[in-house]
Amino acid sequence: MIKAFSQRLTPPFSGLVQIAESERARALTMDGNLWEIHFRHAGNDRGGSGPPSQQHSFRRVAYVRHSEMSRISEQGTHDGREIDERILELTSFLTDAELPFPTADEYEYWLLDPRDESPLALIFTCTEADDMPAFPVRPEWTALPAAVMPVEATDEEKDFSSAPVNYRVERLVAERAGSKPRARWFRRRPTETDTFPAMLLREDWDDPADHDLCQRYLMRQSTRLLMLPALEHDDRLRLEQASRSHVMEVARFFSMYPQVIDNALMSTIRVEARMRGLDGSQDRMQNRRDGVLYL
Repeated sequence: MIKAFSQRLTPPFSGLVQIAESERARALTMDGNLWEIHFRHAGNDRGGSGPPSQQHSFRRVAYVRHSEMSRISEQGTHDGREIDERILELTSFLTDAELPFPTADEYEYWLLDPRDESPLALIFTCTEADDMPAFPVRPEWTALPAAVMPVEATDEEKDFSSAPVNYRVERLVAERAGSKPRARWFRRRPTETDTFPAMLLREDWDDPADHDLCQRYLMRQSTRLLMLPALEHDDRLRLEQASRSHVMEVARFFSMYPQVIDNALMSTIRVEARMRGLDGSQDRMQNRRDGVLYL
């Protein structure tokens, strides 16, 4: 039997990874196109201070594109090579699977606002309560690196050679968390949104400049945040509008979006992405392989 679910990829938040898992193997993807195949192996190493044991009980063995799955499942071979039955079991399931899968990571580790100990920024998530003690006990939030998600600098920032927005937001969060930051685990189902930041990071900043910096980071992350399943109508709409400047990323992640508010806008974005693809204007991030951390 194959279990299919999705989980937020952290830290830092990079989107939702889709997972199809059997007793012997699993397949993971960020975009529904390129799937990473892992085989389970014996042993549960919980030594050291690294990520949970699940990472130690799987090893990556192959990458498979969704367009190849039907042929692989039917023929049992690929490029003249016989395919392992563990991969065949997964590809057979994934050929007609509907994405995105339901979210399953209801255990969340949040950095807290010291003023009222309310959630400030999401650090980790996991699907099983037993895995919580295995995560590093670090009350630190990290931003998506500028190398992965560059945020356009203003003319003033260029003139002063300012640090990337990503890392300045990271400092803002650290400063708000205080000199003795605290974090705690919560169990929260996707529909339980009260008191938790919709974008996984608080947006209420006292200083207008800090608020603007945070908004620039979050709106640049819009193409990934749109994967979240429980966004309110207005939040999803403003993320869709912000994603207009990143058509190739929208094209990559679109099948992972559980809902669309402005269908006309998203259709326009996808048409533009196809046109860019036809003239060779491929975004350098379009075919990247996102590492799977803490899974």
